[in-house]
Amino acid sequence: MKARVHVMLKDGVLDPQGEAVRHALGALGFAGVEGVRQGKVIELDLKAADKAAAEAEVQSMCEKLLANTVIEKYTVEIV
Repeated sequence: MKARVHVMLKDGVLDPQGEAVRHALGALGFAGVEGVRQGKVIELDLKAADKAAAEAEVQSMCEKLLANTVIEKYTVEIV
């Protein structure tokens, strides 16, 4: 079973990497980009056979290691 975790900065948290990307896109001629938020995707291969148990385990992984829950939000997708 695979799990995909999307981690993004929470709304209101300054995103300097996203701003750098927005600026670079403007310099390349992509003038219509008004904002960029950058995040990360983490894919996990799990042994779990039960979807609910796998999701609970990945949620725990996010809370303990994969996301900084003070400034980041995350979503878990079991695929």
